[in-house]
Amino acid sequence: MAEQCTTNNKVSNWCVVSMASIPLVMTLGNSMLIPVLPIFEEKVGVTSFQTSMIITSYSIASIFLIPIAGYLSDRYGRKMVILPSLIMSLIGGLIAGFASWKMNDPFTWIIVGRVLQGIGAAGAAPIILPLVGDLYKDDDEKTSSCLGTIETSNTFGKVLSPILGAAFAAFLWFLPFFSISFFSLISILLVIFFIKAPKNTDKPVEIKVFLHKTKDIFKKQGKWIFTVFLVGAYVMLVLFATLFFLSDYLEKVHDLHGVLKGFVLAIPLLFLCIASFITGKKIKGDLKLMKWIMMFSLVTMSVAVAFVGFTSEQLYLLLAVTSFVGLSIGALLPTLDALITENIEKAERGTISSFYSSSRFIGVAAGPPLMSVLMKDLLNQTFIGAGILGGVILLAVIFFIKGKSSDKSPKAEAMPAH
Repeated sequence: MAEQCTTNNKVSNWCVVSMASIPLVMTLGNSMLIPVLPIFEEKVGVTSFQTSMIITSYSIASIFLIPIAGYLSDRYGRKMVILPSLIMSLIGGLIAGFASWKMNDPFTWIIVGRVLQGIGAAGAAPIILPLVGDLYKDDDEKTSSCLGTIETSNTFGKVLSPILGAAFAAFLWFLPFFSISFFSLISILLVIFFIKAPKNTDKPVEIKVFLHKTKDIFKKQGKWIFTVFLVGAYVMLVLFATLFFLSDYLEKVHDLHGVLKGFVLAIPLLFLCIASFITGKKIKGDLKLMKWIMMFSLVTMSVAVAFVGFTSEQLYLLLAVTSFVGLSIGALLPTLDALITENIEKAERGTISSFYSSSRFIGVAAGPPLMSVLMKDLLNQTFIGAGILGGVILLAVIFFIKGKSSDKSPKAEAMPAH
């Protein structure tokens, strides 16, 4: 049957496509608006900081609700959480779109719609990570490969986002909001017909037991888990701060507008997408390789991001430097996904991966408003500071993430508490 997700213990291609559609839609729902923020600023009559709230309001709503969605998915099933969340995202897009279309002062209702989309995002994309772990069970190689595909879909969405966003806005400035609802509908249909998550035959864990187990996980394995959270927040902070900066400078300094600006903005994201795809195929559950990728990528990223401000007025150098940043982030994201998914037991996988997703959204939420404030007078200092922060986080990776495995279960010993 079409709705079957697995046959003979193999995950169907349509199931993978359906899962990949969710982070793709959620990425389009956020990143597609970045290249058109200057247009919103002009049409709605708001400041640069206020337009950054269009991104941040979406992310803040997700930060606080993702862990709750993770717990609910562990208790009631992944699909039971994903579908209502996608519907919420669809409704949020309609509200933001109609407000922009029909109201003279739509900013407040745009934010309301974006918050609803953020609530939807909280229960959609983050739940895919534990769902992949459920489907492939203890096959770390296939899990890593599928996660690479999922993360590539996410990053491919980032490549498409500036192009689609600019193209839609060139036709009608508020059309990107309505398009988010359309893409959400497609993902809803794919989930209904092609994803059938494995049934959980275990008795639901009581909330007190659940909280005790979660606390115990963080107590025993907190050092490596929080390090992964920290790296996730950092890379998304740098990514969205850099995208916000590029969107502004490509227009105001380099006189690039519309779809052409979208294509140029997509160049660093294309490198991010390629690196994500290759890394996801190569890591195959190899903890030692994952640690080396993380260290090398953080070094490259920290050095490259420090030069972004210095190259801001030289377009080709700027794109070269930001492309190195994109390559580094692309290598990091599937590695972080695999570390979390493959080293947490199924019963707590949804919750822990949701905390990880929340940490990523912290970076997404903080990047645009920080950049909107700092790039006016402290552009070079901001990117140098981001490079220094990357060096500090590199030390945490070196000391707290153990790239060793043993003959015993990697879930038990790959990430020792000491």
